[in-house]
Amino acid sequence: MELLDVDKLIEEFESMTKDAGNVQRETLKKILEENGCAEYLQNLGLNGRTDPESFKACVPLVTHNDLQPYIQRIVDGSSSPILTGKPITTISLSSGTTQGKPKFVPFNDELMETTLQIYRTSYAFRTREFPIENGKALQLIYSSKQSKTKGGLIAGTATTNVFRNSQFKNTMKAMQSQCCSPDEVIFGPDFHQSLYCHLLCGLIFREEIQFISSTFSHSIVHAFRTFEQVWEELCADIREGVLTSRITFPSVRSAMAKLLKPNPELADLIHKKCLGLNNWYGLIPELFPNVKYIYGIMTGSMEPYLKKLRHYARDLPLISADYGSSEGWIGTNVNPNVPPELATFVVLPDIGYFEFIPLKENIEEAKPVGLTEVKVGEEYEVIITSFAGLYRYRLGDVVKVTGFHNLSPELKFICRRNLMLTINIDKNTEKDLQLAVEAASKLNIEEKLEVLDFSSHVDLSTNPGHYVIFWEISGEVREEVLEECCNCLDRSFVDAGYVSSRKINAIGPLELRVVQRGTFQKILNHYVGLGAALSQFKTPRCVGSTNNEVLQILCNNVVKSYFSTAF
Repeated sequence: MELLDVDKLIEEFESMTKDAGNVQRETLKKILEENGCAEYLQNLGLNGRTDPESFKACVPLVTHNDLQPYIQRIVDGSSSPILTGKPITTISLSSGTTQGKPKFVPFNDELMETTLQIYRTSYAFRTREFPIENGKALQLIYSSKQSKTKGGLIAGTATTNVFRNSQFKNTMKAMQSQCCSPDEVIFGPDFHQSLYCHLLCGLIFREEIQFISSTFSHSIVHAFRTFEQVWEELCADIREGVLTSRITFPSVRSAMAKLLKPNPELADLIHKKCLGLNNWYGLIPELFPNVKYIYGIMTGSMEPYLKKLRHYARDLPLISADYGSSEGWIGTNVNPNVPPELATFVVLPDIGYFEFIPLKENIEEAKPVGLTEVKVGEEYEVIITSFAGLYRYRLGDVVKVTGFHNLSPELKFICRRNLMLTINIDKNTEKDLQLAVEAASKLNIEEKLEVLDFSSHVDLSTNPGHYVIFWEISGEVREEVLEECCNCLDRSFVDAGYVSSRKINAIGPLELRVVQRGTFQKILNHYVGLGAALSQFKTPRCVGSTNNEVLQILCNNVVKSYFSTAF
């Protein structure tokens, strides 16, 4: 297996970003030539034109809702070219939800290739700063099951579709980034058992581990929190060379049996190191002496985990992984030595066609600008045109342009435009909160009472963090009814990331806090006091910890509090 040529990859990236404007035009041309026969584009009257001006004049800005009917026909098995020239055979399930269901997003070979391109590019910049030897990686990755849609297409989360692709493994080998765990562990049917085996494999190969990674920083923190609970059991397995009975799946057991041999010296060493730590500070470099860095998505909703990750990592560099979504990739981290809180991502001009809606103007009237036309310091919503059938698709992400790398902008991720509640891989919008409150408040109907107003908060002061829902109710409600309302709220968040995190207690039980009458009036008074127009006042549906005064009003007026027992 030939290793990647780091200098050549960086050179290609540099020349491409120096010519970002032309590369964008060529990329759009290529996308439209490959997919011009697709029904969606045919209906818009492009008639074979591939220039940006005609494209913008003919093709409207869309959201996932607009494309849903087309995607549904693909999911149901229609083989005609609907969104792409070549048939789509795989669907990605996004972790975000639309109206209470995971979104279906087309996935194809072209999208896989852009994924590997992003991986290779960021690897080149990482390796230049932090060279690694030809060892192994402790990759805390888990693949959910792929299923078949009604129409026979393969459906899975975006990461699963990538991990299960044959090219993924070859690229990892070329990047000296082979996972130390066997496939049976990555694709194991039980998250807890896979995590235990990942940790065990890491310890067996501890001298060879060059870096530790996962899709999200939350998963890395979760893994080492688990290590604190199971380290003695791991040591026993290594000492005896026999796998604990907690691993029940035969395929996983037999794969691990090939790696596990009695090694009392290693067991004693790990045992001694663990006992020598103060509150597990610096755990990672103690266990893995040759690790060069820790790598994963650490921006946005992952930032709250950095404090704990640094506790485990001591002075090891934390490097934030690339910027993308289930719909497609956008940018790569070319400054790996910058702390994750300051990470920016340079857009790759050949992996899609990008436009940006300026946010300082009225969003309905704002005209999107091209990749090379954005201004430093401004915030924009990202619009993506991909090789996988999305044209002028509003991603819903807000980014800030922090500078340029040659002629391609450097973006800092700010937030999801419509994202409200998120702790790790869960993503719940205002709409999801609304649906949950509607479902639970129906239980009050028999009591002839209503929920007058509501808000929410992500409480990260507990470990694990949990959702808090604030309710103002029109009268007294019986305890057992409110307990059931609390459980109903918890069950009503159907986002796959939330449900799976709740099941493994990576997110704690939802808390319902009932506030006294008049609380939301106090919030309104607070905003009006700051100069807000009464006619435009909207109750904040999610109150962040930065909105301290409103959070104080809510918390100071709580009269009852309930925790869910739904999971």
